[in-house]
Amino acid sequence: MTDTPRSQPAKTRTRAPLPWAPGEKIDFGACRSIKVTCVSEVGWADSREMLQDIDAGGGATASQWRMPWHEQNARGSCSLLEVEGLDGGRRRLLIDAGWNRDYMRERLAATGVADLIAAGGVEALFITHEHIDHLFGLQAVLELKPDITIHIPETFHVEAQRFIAGADFPEAHAANAVAHRGEIVRLELGGVHVLMPGLAAVGFDQQIMLDIEGEQSLYANLEREGLVALTGCGHHSFERIAAFAAERLARGETLHGLYGGLHIAPFGPLSPEQAARVRDMGRYGFSRIACNHCTGLAAVELMVELGYPVVRGTGRDGSVSDLYVGNGDTVTFG
Repeated sequence: MTDTPRSQPAKTRTRAPLPWAPGEKIDFGACRSIKVTCVSEVGWADSREMLQDIDAGGGATASQWRMPWHEQNARGSCSLLEVEGLDGGRRRLLIDAGWNRDYMRERLAATGVADLIAAGGVEALFITHEHIDHLFGLQAVLELKPDITIHIPETFHVEAQRFIAGADFPEAHAANAVAHRGEIVRLELGGVHVLMPGLAAVGFDQQIMLDIEGEQSLYANLEREGLVALTGCGHHSFERIAAFAAERLARGETLHGLYGGLHIAPFGPLSPEQAARVRDMGRYGFSRIACNHCTGLAAVELMVELGYPVVRGTGRDGSVSDLYVGNGDTVTFG
């Protein structure tokens, strides 16, 4: 690992969640609508090669920072979230930074998101978790705005923090040559963090493959429709996401919608257990399911077969099907 010198160190602060007591419901305000642009939902090009890299690096419990990843197989997960406030104002967050830097430069440019970031129209980068396909493309974002605020889970490893500061990990073919110069906000797990009226972050304590811990999701409270949950991979499961909303969030008894990865069948066909989870989704009453990324095509196909309200896409720019919201597609809630 090598570090890149930086002229202005980033400021890091840890943010505690809102206080909560059993039986209480947290009201984090409301927004009029949200619009999500899928910059990229393709984590990697070939699942077999991905699994071979994991095996070569010591298996699913070994550290991703010491695995010999093949860069030509890397793509990445990244979305732009635009929140329309009740006053009509619009604020934007970038959700995750993808993996392959060249690929992410292309996708950010193709969707017009690069221009927004460079012009200061995106106020923060929200990194859901530390996995390669959500973090390793960071340089493509920092090249556009090196002082962008970054929200991370408090569980980020030292390696990830060094990577953000400007470091190379040659063994993992991971490099960030643009040192971050903005503020880093470490969000404590287990509670609600209000990022803006109608948008809150929640971190879940979850042990994840490749020696990663913790993933944070977003909840948007639409004035008319109710709550929408937005995920990176959703390793902590849509079941936990829905249960947290029902227990702790005002209007959380039923989620109106979902966006992002649901991590059901990321590497191929559905197992009986995975199929059972999909069949059980019906009882949650989701009105719109805009899933992609690690949800898995087989899982989406079963959702469609069961008549679930899956939001369709265009199947372009690398996404393998039009059954779900893919690269370059947008979805609006509200």
